[in-house]
Amino acid sequence: MFTVLPVAGNDVSFPGSGAPLAAGETVVLSDRKQRRYLLTLVAGEQWHSHAGMLAHDELIGAVEGTARRTNRGMEIVVMRPTREDFVLKMRRGAQVVYPKDQAMIVALADIRAGMHVVEAGTGSGALTLALLDAVGTAGRVTSIDRRQDHQDVAAANITAWHGARPENLDLVDGDVNELLGEVPGVHRVVLDLLEPWTAVPAAATALAPGGILVAYTPTVPQVMRLHEQLDADGRWANVETSETLVRGWDVAGLSVRPAHRMVAHTAFLTRARRVPRPQGGPPSGGR
Repeated sequence: MFTVLPVAGNDVSFPGSGAPLAAGETVVLSDRKQRRYLLTLVAGEQWHSHAGMLAHDELIGAVEGTARRTNRGMEIVVMRPTREDFVLKMRRGAQVVYPKDQAMIVALADIRAGMHVVEAGTGSGALTLALLDAVGTAGRVTSIDRRQDHQDVAAANITAWHGARPENLDLVDGDVNELLGEVPGVHRVVLDLLEPWTAVPAAATALAPGGILVAYTPTVPQVMRLHEQLDADGRWANVETSETLVRGWDVAGLSVRPAHRMVAHTAFLTRARRVPRPQGGPPSGGR
């Protein structure tokens, strides 16, 4: 017989917990066309859309997956949002790193529970949320951004998702090139910058041999400049660049075909391993 234990220090029910929906919770509503809407439940309030009106009180106390009809007869299904639901609908101060790239970054960088990860820049906090989940409560995320307005948006999004600012998160306003060398015990560095090659020397200083750098770059010229800098620095090996494409499929009985739209190119992901600088001679360049 299994015993389900509550998560210490977390009063927010997660998707699939079985707990009824409560006032104050954020939920995601979906209609028959799979359009999704984020909503915070408030007793006595109403949700309005092109599909009609639905009272919050009809959702409070319901279990996940419950279907309700609006006053116009549109069926609406209510669920607790996944992190993907939240990221796609949350407030943005900068373009977000989408879930398909978040997952690959965590995998390519081999980010595990208990690690200290430095991220630059913070943007709207989408990738920051994924990094926090990956390192767990025993790890730490330090996110650096030169724009305070981006930090403010990210802080609001992260607080909205977690219910409070996580204690293992540091949001730092400043230049990563100046600050990265001052951050102790860094295991991984993740760069989402316009010119990530400028941060390569600082990343090499912050990481011990064996540490991993991953850079998110949308364009080919950025990839080229980054590879040139990694090669010239001489402290990096196993430099590889890839991209991730996601194609959905429409399945309706015997009719099975690729979806008309796919999530194609968003960015290139470049991974490099920190190694000791070779003794004597020129830099080894992409060993």
